[in-house]
Amino acid sequence: MRAVDTNILTRYFRQDDSRQSPAALRVMAGRAVFCPKTVVLEFEWVMRHVYRHLPADIARCLNTLLNLPNVIIEDEQQVMDALRSYERGMDFADALHLAASHDCEDLVTFDARRFAGRARRLALKPPVAVPAI
Repeated sequence: MRAVDTNILTRYFRQDDSRQSPAALRVMAGRAVFCPKTVVLEFEWVMRHVYRHLPADIARCLNTLLNLPNVIIEDEQQVMDALRSYERGMDFADALHLAASHDCEDLVTFDARRFAGRARRLALKPPVAVPAI
């Protein structure tokens, strides 16, 4: 099994480089491919910040990735849970942090408005708490 880096996923989905994109297709189409969840996290960031894709477009890419039969995603259920929260309006990194903390009583942050507020509005678990200052 081979593992892939963010740039392989980016070229695979963007198809914007005449040399690297065909190579990325070959890498992704062959034998079993392992994709670390950190690569998924970085891929979302690159697609959003570098290429200015909208969350709905990125979510389509991530859903496609999760459904490729030869791709194994590290902690796939956590990534899937994070993707569902992302599709509902959460920041992807925050959603992945929360999904990875599923066995904890809560997740503590100073980000009251974006992270804690959104998690509360979406009734996500575990609860996101803001410590007293």
